[in-house]
Amino acid sequence: MLNQTKLKSFPIHDLFSFIKYPLVTEKAVTLYENRQYTFIVDRSLRKEQIQYIIEEIFQVKIEKVNTVLLPVKTRRVGKFRGNKTCYKKAYVQLKKGEVISALLN
Repeated sequence: MLNQTKLKSFPIHDLFSFIKYPLVTEKAVTLYENRQYTFIVDRSLRKEQIQYIIEEIFQVKIEKVNTVLLPVKTRRVGKFRGNKTCYKKAYVQLKKGEVISALLN
């Protein structure tokens, strides 16, 4: 488990490994109007750590972070069954006047 002081010692390019990718769905795009952005993040991160990483990478101020731990889904290919990996979704709301312009391009 990473604590806040260990995260601060990471170089900026290593912080990118904790953010898997930004989620671009119809719901996520409509939330852009409310200054909310959605990311798929590492399962072990806490809200404070997600806030620190997003603030460092995109140079923005964050108002609040909500997280959802999505359930494991069972997949089947022919006669074989397997599980799709579980992941964490983070909804990040920015303070007024802030915007992540890298996601809008």
